Amino acid sequence: MPPHKIETGHQDVVHDIAMDYYGKRLATASSDNTIKIIGVSGASHQQLATLSGHQGPVWQVAWAHPKFGSMLASCSYDGRVIIWKEGSKPDEWAQAHTFVEHKSSVNSIAWAPHELGLSLACGSSDGNISVFTARSDGGWDTTRIDQAHPVGVTSVSWAPSMAPGALISAGPSGQYEYVQKLASGGCDNTVKVWKLTNGSWRMDCFPALQMHKDWVRDVAWAPNLGLPKSTMASASQDGTVVIWTAAKEGEQWEGRVLYDFRTPVWRLSWSLTGNILAVSDGNNNVTLWKEAVDGEWQQVTTVEP
Repeated sequence: MPPHKIETGHQDVVHDIAMDYYGKRLATASSDNTIKIIGVSGASHQQLATLSGHQGPVWQVAWAHPKFGSMLASCSYDGRVIIWKEGSKPDEWAQAHTFVEHKSSVNSIAWAPHELGLSLACGSSDGNISVFTARSDGGWDTTRIDQAHPVGVTSVSWAPSMAPGALISAGPSGQYEYVQKLASGGCDNTVKVWKLTNGSWRMDCFPALQMHKDWVRDVAWAPNLGLPKSTMASASQDGTVVIWTAAKEGEQWEGRVLYDFRTPVWRLSWSLTGNILAVSDGNNNVTLWKEAVDGEWQQVTTVEP
């Protein structure tokens, strides 16, 4: 099927687009300060709603898992994070909650794996990461990582909720422990890993992961499906994408350059099985990469714009 264009109706640059769990709707985030909800079926699409509430460019949007209902989070240059809930009609959306914890631009948001509950991580130019978790009474608890990257946080990504190797070594009762871990990238050119223990976040990699020579633009933790190793990818202003692996829990992360794109690399996305990485770069190219049997990464294809 040839690609078809979707008119978003935005008046300015679109920074992010997110598909809902069922692949039926798109949410788009734009510099025109709004979010659009677009219904998609086959080659046809229709604009369902425009969400206005931010007072600056909207950088990212993220759908919550459908077990929590029809819910979308957005973050903006205005320092706000808004949780939107769908009403009884597809075009009725309301602001369920607005977080104003951050004093400057919130650049990245990510919902935790749904097994961990309704929990949203946010990274800001103020250097801090905040994690908002819904309580059963409708309120929210906040945990913070202060000065995670003091010059600014550009990206946050959750680790899979299942520890590496969990399927291989489930506990005596067959239960496995869920882990709460985050990766973050920053304007200090580093990637850091954080772990929640006893209610507070601690750095889980020493020292910080440093292979980039300029801002880290995006970091993405790969689904592990219970495999023994953990994998992350980071993309940078310096043109490189680095693949980080840790063989076992608590072991050092090792990085290797996937490729030097010679143009800033903006965003990364893993396939659901975690074995294909999509990379979007400053030349408007999207390339797909796969790990070969020998551990080398190879380009699978280029997606034509």
